[in-house]
Amino acid sequence: MKRAAAVLVVGLWALGVGAGSPGGAWPSEKVDPAVLREAEAGSAEFLVLMKEQADLSAARTLRTKEEKGRFVVERLRETAERSQGPLLAELAGLGAEVRPFWIANMVWVRGGLDALSAAASRAEVDRIVPNPHVGARLPEEEAAGREPLAVEWGVSRVNAPYAWGLGYTGRGVVVAGQDTGYQWNHPALRPHYRGWNGTTADHDFNWHDAIHSGGGSCGADSLVPCDDHGHGTHTMGTMVGDDGGSNQIGVAPGAVWIGCRNMDRGNGTPATYTECFQWFLAPTDLDGENADPSLAPDVINNSWGCPYSEGCTYPDILKAVVESARAAGIVVVASAGNSGSSCGSVADPPAIYDAAFSVGNTTGTDAIATSSSRGPVTVDGSNRLKPDVTAPGTSVRSSYPTSTYATLSGTSMAGPHVAGVVALLLSARPDLKGDVDAVEFLLASTADPKTSTQTCGGVPGSSIPNNTFGHGIVDAQRLFTLDSDGDGSGNLADCAPADGSAYSAPSEARNLTLSWAGTTVLSWQAPSAPGGTEVVYDLLRSADPADFSAAVCVASGTAALTASDGDAPSGVAYYLVRSRNACGASLGTRSDGAPRSAPSCP
Repeated sequence: MKRAAAVLVVGLWALGVGAGSPGGAWPSEKVDPAVLREAEAGSAEFLVLMKEQADLSAARTLRTKEEKGRFVVERLRETAERSQGPLLAELAGLGAEVRPFWIANMVWVRGGLDALSAAASRAEVDRIVPNPHVGARLPEEEAAGREPLAVEWGVSRVNAPYAWGLGYTGRGVVVAGQDTGYQWNHPALRPHYRGWNGTTADHDFNWHDAIHSGGGSCGADSLVPCDDHGHGTHTMGTMVGDDGGSNQIGVAPGAVWIGCRNMDRGNGTPATYTECFQWFLAPTDLDGENADPSLAPDVINNSWGCPYSEGCTYPDILKAVVESARAAGIVVVASAGNSGSSCGSVADPPAIYDAAFSVGNTTGTDAIATSSSRGPVTVDGSNRLKPDVTAPGTSVRSSYPTSTYATLSGTSMAGPHVAGVVALLLSARPDLKGDVDAVEFLLASTADPKTSTQTCGGVPGSSIPNNTFGHGIVDAQRLFTLDSDGDGSGNLADCAPADGSAYSAPSEARNLTLSWAGTTVLSWQAPSAPGGTEVVYDLLRSADPADFSAAVCVASGTAALTASDGDAPSGVAYYLVRSRNACGASLGTRSDGAPRSAPSCP
C-alpha cells in the first residue's frame, strides 16, 4: 500500500480562479522578514496563520475523553474548512503547493513572491512565519555505555516498581511519542506496540510519518515505524520498554504505544511537529483516511523543542496546536530543554506553554543537571514558572537501533519518565482519562520537592515550586499514596495548601448547569483538583449574584454531583456549589478575583 502525502499541488485547472491578490498592495508587516527574503530569491516555504481559531472552551464541560476528542476534532475541522477556502482558492490560481492544517487554523505553503503577496493581502490572515529545515540539538550516545540493571535507575527513582507491586503497569493506557521515529520491532518495544498482536503487525492507526521528502535511511513517507537517528527509539523505551528479560528500561511496560516521525535525521520544522499532533488527535490509516478520535493516545511525549533557528521565531507558533491536544483530553509532556543553567532558558515551544507539562533533568544524586533549562518563560512575556516537574535524565540507558541499548543524557530522557508515570496513574484511575488538569495536579502535588540556591524570576529556589525543579521529582509512590510530606503514607498531616500538596482543600466545582424536571435541578462536575480526600458539596442559593454571605443551603454535605431545589422562589435566583473535604473548602472567586464567602451548611 502506498500512502499519499497530505500535500495538495493546486493550479488553475483545479479551482478555476484567477491569479493575483486583492487590493494590489500587500501588508508586509504580516510577513516574517526571513520569509520575504526567501521569496524574493525565488521560492519560499512558509506557514500562514489565520486570525480565526476554533473556540474549544465547551470541551471542558464534556465528561469523557472520547466526547472531548470528537468535539474538538469536529470543531477544529469545521473552522479550518470554512475559513481557509478563499485563501486556498487564491493560492490555487497561482499554482502554489499547500498543506492545510486544522489542529490550528493554518496552511503550509511553498510558492513564490506572488503566493506570499496573495496570502499577506487577505484580511483573514493573521501572520506569515517561516518553516525552515534546521537540525535539532539532540543528545549524542555517551561513549561509555552502562551495564543493564535489573530495573534501570531512572525507573527506580520515580518509584515505578511501587506501582507495579500494586498491579498497575500502565495496562489500558495508550502512550504516544513524536520524535525521530521508532524501531518498532526492537525486542524491548515490539511487545508493547499497539499494532502488534503477537504474530503480525498492523501499522494502520498506529504509525504516521510526517517526513515527506528525504528521510535518510527510512526514506520519505515510511509505511512502517522507522528511526533514522536513534533518539526516538530511546525515549519510547523509557516510557514502555521491557524485553521480558534483563532490560527493564520502561516506567509503564503494561501500556501500549503509537508513534509519529516528526524529524528527518534530527531535522524538524513547525509543520512536521504540527502534523504529528494533528494525527494524534485523530489517528488515520496509512493512506491518511478514516481518522478516528477514539484511537487518540492518553499522553504524548515530546522530547524536542522548536528553537528560533527552526522557524519558531513567533513564540506562539505551536500554542494553539498544544492547546487543542489538551482540550481533547490528552496530556502533553514536553522536555524543558538543554540550554541551562541560566534563568529564563526554558525558551522553546512546546515547553514554554501553559498547556504543556514541562520536565527538567535530574541526576543520580537528585541534583539538577547543569544543562537543564530554567524558568521563568520570558520569550512570550508571560514570566510563567517552568519547568512543572523534574525527572531522571542523566546517563539514562534505554533501547536504541538496531536492537541495541545506549546511554543518553538530557531533558529528552527526563520527559519519558513523566509520560510513563502518567500511564501508571491512568491505569489505576481510568476515570481520570481526559481530565488533564487533575492528572497534572496529582503529579505535581505529589512530586518529591527539591530546592535550589538559584533565584529565577524573583522566585527563590528555596520555595516550592521553583524555576529550577518545578514542584520536584515525579514519584509514583508518593502519587499512589498521596503522600506529599514523605512520611510513608497519605494522611491528613499532608494538608498543606501552601505547597500545593495532594492533601489540600479541593478546587472549585465545575460547570454548574440548571434543568427542570418538575422541579429545579442543579448539576455540576467534580473539582479538577480534589485534594486527596473525599469531596462533598453544598448547594447554595442567593437573590444577589454578587453576595452569597446570607445564602440559603439547598443541599449540604452531599457526595452526589446533582441536587434539586424544591423550594426555588419565583423570579430569578442564583446558585453556587461549595466543594469541601477534610482539609478545607472552595467556593471559587468573584469577578474581581476576591474569594467568595458564604455561611456554613449544617
